[in-house]
Amino acid sequence: MTQQDRPLKGAWGMTALIFLFMLINFADKVVVGLAAKPIMEELKLTPEQFGLIGSSFFFLFAISAILVGFVTNRVQTRHTLLVMAIVWSLVQFPMLGTVSLEMLIACRIVLGAGEGPAGPVATHAIYKWFPDSLRGMPTAIIAQGSALGVIIAVPALNFIIVNYSWHWAFGALGIVGLLWAVLWVFLGREGTLVDPPVTDGGAAGGERVPYRYLLTCPSIVALCCTGFASYWGLALGLTWFTSYLVDGLGYSQNVGGNLTLLPWVFGMIVVLSGGWISQRLKKSGVSSRVCRGAFAAATVTLGGCILPFISLLPSPELKLACLVAGAAIGSTIFVVIPMIVSELTPQPQRAAMLAIVTSVVTLAGVLAPFVMGAMIQNAATRLIGYEQGFTVNGLLLLAGGLIGLLFIRPEADRKRLAAYAIAVPPLQPARA
Repeated sequence: MTQQDRPLKGAWGMTALIFLFMLINFADKVVVGLAAKPIMEELKLTPEQFGLIGSSFFFLFAISAILVGFVTNRVQTRHTLLVMAIVWSLVQFPMLGTVSLEMLIACRIVLGAGEGPAGPVATHAIYKWFPDSLRGMPTAIIAQGSALGVIIAVPALNFIIVNYSWHWAFGALGIVGLLWAVLWVFLGREGTLVDPPVTDGGAAGGERVPYRYLLTCPSIVALCCTGFASYWGLALGLTWFTSYLVDGLGYSQNVGGNLTLLPWVFGMIVVLSGGWISQRLKKSGVSSRVCRGAFAAATVTLGGCILPFISLLPSPELKLACLVAGAAIGSTIFVVIPMIVSELTPQPQRAAMLAIVTSVVTLAGVLAPFVMGAMIQNAATRLIGYEQGFTVNGLLLLAGGLIGLLFIRPEADRKRLAAYAIAVPPLQPARA
């Protein structure tokens, strides 16, 4: 094996630390949805107002991701990750006092600004430790920080909500975030692996492709469409899943909160197996169009075919199974998005492009919770409103998956982008 055929020494240790980082990231996201009913009762909120809380998390999410992405092209990722973790932690503590709708929205906006860059920066950081052919599993593991974060956090947070209060659920997350920050100060390091250039003759790390060509690349545009549809479902799950079980299907807070684990457990299995299959196919010589693009887009399309049937099913158990399968089966798209973007983008521009694509994808989070809240509030019954919202999500998944199947073609677009590559002097190394 050459150096480029294997991860750097210590790569899996950094993967573990960044996995924990993403675990806390998604625990922070899910707590509002988990505590939906007690929050709405205490603050006397309508479904539209609660939907606004869910959407507010994403108000600065995309802007922050793009800004920090460009900064991270020049600053070491270990510094960026540390600052984000501190922001997440501190913004949880105001929830321990008297809370109003306005304060809750303000804190969620700040939290979203702190968490917006998390996914792209974490991915950029780990790609400095693994060559392209070996990125499937570490990408899947980091992505599963989200699922495992929910799986671990939901029982603990639900216990706190039921036995203490939803306020202390936020406080507990703040404490855990600060503990991770201390751990990262002592153990976090920066990877040194440099990707080969987009063009065969370019100097490694010493070329750029004008952003107008990257942003209009068909594969990247298609990734944004497919990812947007998938993230719409993720945003609904973070905000409205537990409420649907408790308010729509009649489960208790204790049972409904614990059942919130199901889509994340199923999604974790899908993502880990999907990441492993994609990596195995890539190493065996299968094209990225097939092993990354078509493979993931097909699962998104399948989810779109399942969800519209939720309103036709006769029992809560069948409705729950339909929602879990339809919402989670396309989760592999979140693994392949950063791999395809990385495949098409010169390394000096990678953090920014990952952030831009993530920002477009997560714009779904601004719309989905509020749209669902409006549908619930204006439907004949709340159950009908929920299920109309999930049907809309299914139609978006179907459209996004088909776009991905047709237009994600990394090899062809890599050749096209190579014609626009410009050799430039490499950036000065970021200071430690």
